[in-house]
Amino acid sequence: MNQIEYDFLRKLVKDRSGLVLSDDKHYLVESRLLPVARKSGLAGLSELFLKMKHGSERLITEAVEAMTTNETFFFRDKIPFDHLKDTVLPELLRARASRRSLRIWCAAASTGQEPYSIAMILKDMGAQLAGWRVEIVATDLSHEVLEKSKSGIYSQFEVQRGLSIQMLMDHFRQIGEVWQINPDIRAMVQFRPLNLLHDFSSLGVFDIVFCRNVLIYFDQQTKAAVFGNLARSMEPDGYLFLGAAETVVGLTDVFRPCHHRRGVYLPHSGVRAPSLAQGMADTRLVQDRWR
Repeated sequence: MNQIEYDFLRKLVKDRSGLVLSDDKHYLVESRLLPVARKSGLAGLSELFLKMKHGSERLITEAVEAMTTNETFFFRDKIPFDHLKDTVLPELLRARASRRSLRIWCAAASTGQEPYSIAMILKDMGAQLAGWRVEIVATDLSHEVLEKSKSGIYSQFEVQRGLSIQMLMDHFRQIGEVWQINPDIRAMVQFRPLNLLHDFSSLGVFDIVFCRNVLIYFDQQTKAAVFGNLARSMEPDGYLFLGAAETVVGLTDVFRPCHHRRGVYLPHSGVRAPSLAQGMADTRLVQDRWR
């Protein structure tokens, strides 16, 4: 793979997904895209790039999805899920007592471990949610990982990462050498394809949004624009969960950190969330304020 081919791919992936590939990611490109080339019977990456340049939408989609599939595991980083269980959900149950409904969105859900982790927490709450209408919407750019998510089937290695033995026994059944999440947990999650760079207002408004470990791969301008869209898709007293290496500070005024809850953010009351186009235009102003 030469530099011209690499630059072509970088622009393609950035335009389609927001992911920014740095100069030193040649090894990642080769490891992710060689299987795409082989699957289509192509000789190598040069032939793959040539067909993409000539407009093969199928190969472009497969290549972008291959580059944007990220590793995940059950109850990743643990602390956000503790915050969800111990403080966020109890607070929202009190605040939503009159309407008895909750909507939760997992953006960039990858292979499904995050939304299923949330579903297990809700399931274990039992009687506290009796009579409540709870929706968990999980989205991802990649159709391939969404199909894996819907099946709820994971290897022994995957279930060993983050799951306690008790949770494994309570919520999974073993099928040969793999494990499948029980039907009642799978039925709690709706999986839909979605690109965070596009308008997602059709999803409706949410009480809780998990958007963890995806924005870290975007440039500053794109992050700010997505934050604006996220804010407009949340209740005024909703909660946003970001990854451990992510923050809103210096990027946007539409969210503020939730004190004593690392990785949790609140919509900033009185600050109007910009549209996607406005978010792109205003990013530099926010960044300058924090310099």
